[in-house]
Amino acid sequence: MDLKQLFQDDDAVSPVIGVILMVAITVILAAVIASFVLGLGDQAQQATPQASFSFDYEGGSVRALTITHDGGDSISPKELYIRGSNMDNKTAGDGNTGHWTSGAVDGSTNADTEVTAGSSARLGDDADDGVPSNYNARVVYETQEGDSSATLAQDSGPDA
Repeated sequence: MDLKQLFQDDDAVSPVIGVILMVAITVILAAVIASFVLGLGDQAQQATPQASFSFDYEGGSVRALTITHDGGDSISPKELYIRGSNMDNKTAGDGNTGHWTSGAVDGSTNADTEVTAGSSARLGDDADDGVPSNYNARVVYETQEGDSSATLAQDSGPDA
């Protein structure tokens, strides 16, 4: 074997390894870009909270609806809405009743405490602004960015 030819011989495995590495880098880069373009990275971070709610309707002269968080995840009141139809005489058919606030539902978002098990919201308290018995109510979770929403609970009145 000629020692000079060994130093001059340029056949080696490194070009094959270089091509394999370039293909692997291209595939990994394409996968990362595709996950951001398709929004798969955001879905892992945004999860809908799991919570259960109960509805208690008081008919007669009071005509009030109390919605209580029975258990599950804590939710920011700024991300929790009460929506529905025939909720009271002022918003009949409106479909957007307001943010969740402890004790009442209105358009304000002044409640900074989390909605946890035992928290409740109450709609209507008198015959003029009460909740009729044919209401349809939904507790809706919506992110503050407004890019996703989910209905957590829903209920219909006895005459709906």
